[in-house]
Amino acid sequence: MNKSELIEAVAQEMSMTPREASDVVGTILDSMCDTLAKGNTIEIRGFGSFVIKDYGSYLGRNPKTGEKIKVPPKRLPFFKVGKELRERVNSKLKYGSA
Repeated sequence: MNKSELIEAVAQEMSMTPREASDVVGTILDSMCDTLAKGNTIEIRGFGSFVIKDYGSYLGRNPKTGEKIKVPPKRLPFFKVGKELRERVNSKLKYGSA
């Protein structure tokens, strides 16, 4: 599912125009981005949580030239799946088949 498909699904489920649904989805995603940019965690019970992981600086290698380069520290968002979502996804698997 991409963003436009999500907007369409919200519009149908909530009986609203695609423009209204676009505003709702945009507001939610913008709020989530702002929260993560501040370094805060987002937890949606039953779905999962978004956390920020800090990665320190390290010595890497340019794959093209082989030259050693210093990679600066960075912060990246990471999704941790919730128990209910994990169970729901796994319930679709057929155990015992190859």
